[in-house]
Amino acid sequence: MAVLDKEFCSAVERRDGKAFAKLFTEDGVYHDVFYGDFKNRQKIAEMIDDWFHRTARDFRWDMHRPKSDGKMLYAYYTFSYVSLLPEANGKRVGFEGVSMTKLLDGKIADYSEVANVGPAFVELAFAPERTAKVLAKGGALEEAAGFSPPPSMIPVSPIQQTTQCRARQIRSRPSGREPAA
Repeated sequence: MAVLDKEFCSAVERRDGKAFAKLFTEDGVYHDVFYGDFKNRQKIAEMIDDWFHRTARDFRWDMHRPKSDGKMLYAYYTFSYVSLLPEANGKRVGFEGVSMTKLLDGKIADYSEVANVGPAFVELAFAPERTAKVLAKGGALEEAAGFSPPPSMIPVSPIQQTTQCRARQIRSRPSGREPAA
């Protein structure tokens, strides 16, 4: 599965839509957090070559701690790019997320993601109304994807690990509260 993730990320970074699309089944679907659904290899290749690279360059995409049972593949990821949007002034922005991939005979049948894109929009200096519109769509995409992975297969980001560890420390104190300063 690590090979699939590596090929996936590399094809995006190289702007190789054809190679990216070959990772999918003929009727595969990519549910993008920004641009919506792309169905079949031709549309998926166009998404990479035309949509992704229209407003950005110098992509970096890394998958971390992949988990798979052979039918589903989950991975925590970090993603960044240099934005070509006028309000971004050529800034590199990034975010983290979790990919949820249905597999069929070693190919991607359905790719979906949940991403923390809010900080990237702040970095891009998007107007609050624009940020709110995109963030509202993100919640709908997650729900529409219909994925509810078992907790043991959900990769945890370093931030979540720290937060979860701190919460356990607080709960384990006899009073269940933070000590007084």
